[in-house]
Amino acid sequence: MAFEPRNDLNSAEINGRDRNAFLFGFTPQAEIWNGRLAMIGFVAYLLWDLAGYSVVRDVLNIVAR
Repeated sequence: MAFEPRNDLNSAEINGRDRNAFLFGFTPQAEIWNGRLAMIGFVAYLLWDLAGYSVVRDVLNIVAR
């Protein structure tokens, strides 16, 4: 079975719209942006934790100082 690219689809489109469009609601574009912002938040928290301002470690007493 050979796989050939489809010529009728644009690689930057999901549901006929640009995949990077900032759309509200339960759309694939909103979920893409949600994932991107979650990754930025996670990295920001890791940097905050490495700088020594961890709240989670202090509250849960995970690592003794």
